[in-house]
Amino acid sequence: MRYLSRSKTDRQAMLDAIGCGSVDDLFADVPKQAFVDGKVDLPDHAGELEVERDLTALAGQNMSAADAPFFLGAGCYHHHIPSTVDYIIQRSEYLTAYTPYQPEIAQGTLTAIFEFQTYIALLTGQDIANASLYDGATAMTEAALMAQRVTKRRNVLLANDIHPEYVDVLTSYMKNYDDVTVRGQDDALDETVACVIVQSPDFFGCPAKHDAWRKKCDEVGALLVVVVTEILSLGLLSAPVQADIVCGEAQSIGLPMSFGGPHLGFFATSQKYLRQIPGRLCGETVDQDGKRSFVLTLNTREQHIRREKATSNICTNQGLCALAFTVHMSLLGEDGFKQLARLNHEAACRFVDAVAAIDGVEVLNEHFFNEVTLQLPVPSKDIVKEMAAQGVIAGLAADGNKLVCAVTEMVTDRDIEVFCNTLQSLIKG
Repeated sequence: MRYLSRSKTDRQAMLDAIGCGSVDDLFADVPKQAFVDGKVDLPDHAGELEVERDLTALAGQNMSAADAPFFLGAGCYHHHIPSTVDYIIQRSEYLTAYTPYQPEIAQGTLTAIFEFQTYIALLTGQDIANASLYDGATAMTEAALMAQRVTKRRNVLLANDIHPEYVDVLTSYMKNYDDVTVRGQDDALDETVACVIVQSPDFFGCPAKHDAWRKKCDEVGALLVVVVTEILSLGLLSAPVQADIVCGEAQSIGLPMSFGGPHLGFFATSQKYLRQIPGRLCGETVDQDGKRSFVLTLNTREQHIRREKATSNICTNQGLCALAFTVHMSLLGEDGFKQLARLNHEAACRFVDAVAAIDGVEVLNEHFFNEVTLQLPVPSKDIVKEMAAQGVIAGLAADGNKLVCAVTEMVTDRDIEVFCNTLQSLIKG
């Protein structure tokens, strides 16, 4: 692709069109401390071989989930991925496929998208699901925006301990609207609230009940949004059928953690909100010969005909990630999915029994799926750092002495033993 430069006059004309005085105005939302003063401190140029060696050495400083007993979760989970998943998604017809605008030559991609939507709708107990979103955080924000469109209201109420990074994304969006407030769980639920958002299990691993919130939402006309950051929990916990919108993160099935992404947002709702869904949907139809086929049925995105009237500016559906999820789910099946969920919960139960025996350690969860929060007698941030130095990735330090730990099927009994022995020795000093 050729680079066609723009003149100073061209650049100024573009800035004038969007109401900016200079290029610097485009970065007004970036914190000042993030800017580099002067030149970037980079080493001198080097040959390709030398660069490869330096980068390999830097990468070697990482401690990944496969290198040590691993108990870190908090919205991104370490699960086994069958080798078949990677084999299938790297086939050329999938790996190189772009948006399936031409259904006559994209039936394979469209079929996979349709199957993904079917899995999500079944798991969440909702009527319909879209063709995925960026990640759980943006999916939750899109749910709030949709609730505002449906109810013609502006405010959002967070009902329990929502993942703080999800809240950050939500508030980043909402701060652009002068008439929107994001309320905490202790604030009032009234007729100005568009939706109540409940995370289950919440950030500290506690499953949430939805019946009471459903009743409260009905009393004031608000929508109920349920966020799920660990989609595998739906193999044991009841589907949140009480919700108007169910959204969250599907990374646990088919996708590695990849140091934070790319991941896979999902979004499901009831049939009556079909035309308010962000992103796009794949639908089933028949071709001119009467054979079953698939097409993109709703494309309310900003680059399509609705443009500025689109329901969302989401431009992708994370197609390859959704395919990985779909392949893994098809390998598991319903029974396999439930069995995998049971394996996770059983491992978490063994972990809880072991850590509860350590003097000074309290398990804060009465109920849990595969993630629990420990109350330690010492600062959890120090414990995480010291355990990492001893080859154990302990979990996420939160709120002073709290430690959030995830236990998946990848955690062995030996890993739990090492965790407990290391933690106990550090507490004793």
